[in-house]
Amino acid sequence: MGKFFGLVLVLALAFAGWLAWAVLTPVQPHAQTFVMLHPGYSTRRIAAELKSAGAIRSEEAFILWRYISHRRSLKAGEYLFEQPANIIDVQKRLRRGDVYFHTVVVPEGFTMFDIAHAIEAAGLGPAQDFLKVAQTDTALIVDIAPNASSLEGFLFPDTYQFSRMMTMEEMAATMVKQFRQVAHQVGLIPESGQSSSARLSAASSASSYMEVSADVPDDTEQTVTMASIVEKETSVPDERPLVASVYYNRLAKRIALDADPSIIYAELLAGAYTGALHHADMRFDSPYNTYTHVGLPPGPIGNPGKSALEAALHPAQSDYYYFVADAQGHHRFARTLEEHDKNVDAYRRAMRAQ
Repeated sequence: MGKFFGLVLVLALAFAGWLAWAVLTPVQPHAQTFVMLHPGYSTRRIAAELKSAGAIRSEEAFILWRYISHRRSLKAGEYLFEQPANIIDVQKRLRRGDVYFHTVVVPEGFTMFDIAHAIEAAGLGPAQDFLKVAQTDTALIVDIAPNASSLEGFLFPDTYQFSRMMTMEEMAATMVKQFRQVAHQVGLIPESGQSSSARLSAASSASSYMEVSADVPDDTEQTVTMASIVEKETSVPDERPLVASVYYNRLAKRIALDADPSIIYAELLAGAYTGALHHADMRFDSPYNTYTHVGLPPGPIGNPGKSALEAALHPAQSDYYYFVADAQGHHRFARTLEEHDKNVDAYRRAMRAQ
């Protein structure tokens, strides 16, 4: 009988030693290792996924420790393993839900097409999946832009942290939420999210010498459309109110906006953009072509940042009707076509000199 208990004791000690070794000894992943644990996975399935990825030493030890510790549930998500860790450390991470977040940078002026590619490049899913949401899920903005045909203009430029457990709808909603916060800050929409009439009063005071026409934006969507054009035309914050004033002045006089970025966007929508504009593109058949259609395009042509939204709300007071690049990252503004032609000639000479 003594020998039997002795054997049991030896086996128990051996088992305890093995368990301590398997649980406490850190495992060093061979490289950055990502493990996706989906909702509904059992402890056994989680252990198998971690063992297969080389993040733990033993499935059995993982399961045993899970039942011995008997603490909070393990959370689903994508986890990155790149540092040495033992089973206790791994389970602590899974209980905290210390999931991996992918960084998505959305610069000012990005279109929904650009954002979709950024989502895909971050490893969060196919670009087409996000684009489908951006083109259809207008319920997210129906209270502030009831006539919007897409989320273009309302996917606010920022740096986002998304997990692979998030849906494309949730990512788009996060961007729209950020737009709402900034739009409220600048006075474009009140906190309730309802459309503001501030745009009309701001435009009326922008050029005291002119009578604001019916074409001047008087709702959120039109203001965002103007801001998106301003965003595309200049990256210099100080110039944006002047650029906005040019376009408002042209709107009031029923002069075509002649904004090149609108043609690019028209061709993007049609899948016809080749990466460069040519003279023939100025006649591209689209309501977004502001060379052939007077007034604002049907909707935003990109996603403006805070500075462009402020410029669209509070344009400078000017009597400018034209502007052109100066080959140094800025623009020259003109009141007459004659002045503008001289500025264009100066720009061409500067470009040839470079």
